Amino acid sequence: MNTKKHPDDTTAAAVPQLDGQLCFALYSTSLAMSKIYRKLLRGLGLTYSQYLVMMVLWEKNELTVSEVGERLFLDSATLTPLLKRMEQAELLTRTRAASDERQVIITLTPQGDALRHEAAKLPPAILQATKCTLDEVVGMKQQLDGLRAGLMASAN
Repeated sequence: MNTKKHPDDTTAAAVPQLDGQLCFALYSTSLAMSKIYRKLLRGLGLTYSQYLVMMVLWEKNELTVSEVGERLFLDSATLTPLLKRMEQAELLTRTRAASDERQVIITLTPQGDALRHEAAKLPPAILQATKCTLDEVVGMKQQLDGLRAGLMASAN
């Protein structure tokens, strides 16, 4: 046991250690995952954030900006510049809703929809990169979903 005294007279063991922090494990794992995705997405011409938007639209096309934002836990101020760049790349269109001009409808273009087939190659490559079994990955995802829900409930 480390009994070295800290300047404020607490034991060194009481000072948080980086490798013992859940937040750092999540952060560093996210960085590693992003690095793998960045490499795989280069061939699709997408960033990771753009890929997330595309997955939402591949699941259900023609959503409002706020619906996409809710799904990705992003606010409009973060999402709007991303969507503008994706529109310029001709992956999607943004149009005002006829019934309520405050709402912007996001729709895939044929080019954006066509990326779906190439993107189908990513999950097996990611699974292989994790060096985990499918059951292990599914279990981790379920635990992380629960963790996120608990944290979000605590934040409110």
